[in-house]
Parts: sequence; C-alpha cells; structure tokens
Amino acid sequence: MHRFRNVPLLLWTLREPVIDGGRLRLNALTGAFSAANTIRQFKEEPFEFVYGSPKEPQVIDIASKMIQAAKVRFEMQNLKVCAIGHTPQGFGFGRALDNDMLETFGVRQDAIEARELIEKAKSYTDEECKEYLEDALNRTVGLQDTPEKNRLDFARLYKAYEVFVKENKIGAVASRCWPDFFTSFGTPVCAVLAMLNDLGVAAACEADMYGALSMWMGMKLSGRSVFFGDPVSLNEEENTITFWHCGTAACSLARKDTGACIGEHCNRHIGPTMEFGCEESEHATIFRIGRNPNGTFRFFIASGKAIDRPKQFFGTSTVIEMKESAEKIIHQSVLEGWEPHYAVVYEDVADELEMLAHMFKADVRRY
Repeated sequence: MHRFRNVPLLLWTLREPVIDGGRLRLNALTGAFSAANTIRQFKEEPFEFVYGSPKEPQVIDIASKMIQAAKVRFEMQNLKVCAIGHTPQGFGFGRALDNDMLETFGVRQDAIEARELIEKAKSYTDEECKEYLEDALNRTVGLQDTPEKNRLDFARLYKAYEVFVKENKIGAVASRCWPDFFTSFGTPVCAVLAMLNDLGVAAACEADMYGALSMWMGMKLSGRSVFFGDPVSLNEEENTITFWHCGTAACSLARKDTGACIGEHCNRHIGPTMEFGCEESEHATIFRIGRNPNGTFRFFIASGKAIDRPKQFFGTSTVIEMKESAEKIIHQSVLEGWEPHYAVVYEDVADELEMLAHMFKADVRRY
C-alpha cells in the first residue's frame, strides 16, 4: 500500500462460493474489511469497492467503469490546457490557477493573450486560409451567406487557433470571446471554437478553464464532442432543463434535419456563429468541475436524456429531460452557488465521473 498509495484502487471481493454448513472456503468478505482498514491508513481519497463473482454483471460494470475513469485520470497527467485571454468581468468562476490545475488534476496550464492570436490571424492572406474556409463550408450550412469580410476573417481566426493548439500540443482551451473579438477583430470567435470541438479539442468560451476541463473529461469518457452552455430555462411539467449558449456547439451535435446552421451573434449581430438545436440522445450527463468557497473542488453530476427539440433561442441549445426532479436540481444548484456553465455529455458517464471525483478528492453532488 505504501508503494501504490497514489494509484486509484478498486477493492474486489469474491462471493463465498458454497454455503453448506461445512468449512468457510474463502472468508473473502472478512478479508475485504481487513484490506479496507489498511487502505484507509494510507489513502486520503476514497477507493471503489465491488462484491461478487467474476461473471456477475455488477462486477463487470464497475470494473469496466473504473478502468475507463483511471485511463482518463492518467491521461490528464499528459494534458496541456491553455487560457486564451482573461475571463470577462463577473466571470471569475472560470479562472484557474496553474498551480491548482497541476497539483489537483496533474494538468499543465499555459496562457496567451487573445490579442496575440488576433494579430496572428490578421497576418494571414486569404489564400493561406483557403483550406480552413473550405473545411468549415463542408461542416456547416449557410456559411456562404455570411458577409465576405466576416467569412474570410473567420477562416483566418480558425487557422490561428488550429495551428496554435497543434503546435503547442494543447488538448483544451478556454478562450475569451466578448468584447475583444467584436471590438478588436470585427468577427466573433464562436464558430472557431465549434470547429475545435469538432476536431477533438475541448473549447470553452468566456475563458472558463474549469468548463474546458469538464468538457475534456466528458469527451474522453464518451468518445465524442460535448455541449457547453448555461442552464437558461426550467420546465417543471416536462421535467426539463434547457442548456444554451450563443453559438459554440460542435457541428457534429446538430440535429440531422437542419445540420450545423450558421447565424450571427444574438447581441452584436455579427457572424458567423452556430445556430441550431442539438440532436436527441437516449443518455446525457450534465457535468461541472466547480470550486468550493474554501478552494477545494467539487463535481456536479446529473443524469438524463436529450430530447427532440428544435433550437430554443438564437445560438445553440439542447433540452435535457432529467432523471431526478429538474426543479429540485435548479433550486439546490442555485442555493449551493454552483457556476453557470456546464458540459452536457451525450452518454451515461455519471459513475465514471464520480469515480474520478474520488480520485481527485473532490466533493460530489449527484442527481
């Protein structure tokens, strides 16, 4: 235990094979208590426990989920993330300290000013960005209707971001968006972040680093892009919560009947941004890495399914029918001071996320 004190542990106890009034064959459950007592002397974080024989469904299920969670945990030790610019006024909940990221999650955090990528984008010619524009045209619907200047500037910005994350081996970005990209560049970054999300780079807007890390974890566990947004509407009768943001959702999440439509930003009326409702999914997990007031971490985990709904507001949206009471979730989350950004993962990965919370000694709020 001293040697493996920093390794995630699953304590698996075999079921007693025969109860016939004769000799106790394994005495494994007593062994579990003995082993658990020793483990707790060496490990601060909780460990996982499963009881049963090798072919029992719960043993296979828990062991499989534990393996997936451990893979993500160890992959995070090679993860590099980047804060692109600072959080806007009032959005400090997303600001991460590089020391906290490294010591708690094993993640290395870089930082760059948004203006550096803006200036890099401005330096590109139309010809140098041609392939990026063509790629986006193939992924989206209606980009050709965006004013030419904004369309070409979007391609410049797309290249600047894509080249930056590739050259620096970055797996997740938290990018500043408003007002800089409207005032200093004239074109929003929203659709660029959508492209990155499609390419497997977790990309959160409003410089929310903990949101970006939540997205990355969801992407690794589900094997696909995740949605990032605010809970903006509660329907008690349908037991649903609508998650929305102003246009950064991955094209691959769009409804099949509309495709990944392009529009303009709901406040500034400048494009391109993404404009669509997300496709339905039988399973969905709402997830957020949050911070307690004392600086420790907590995981928000809620289960449900994404239902068939069109776009709810300008921007991108998904409507989630919750497994537990949506009204209770909203009221308790507000009273507990949870952050307003969440990752919507289109798979049931709640158990794996709770296991990861244990590995990182984070509190868990699960619905």
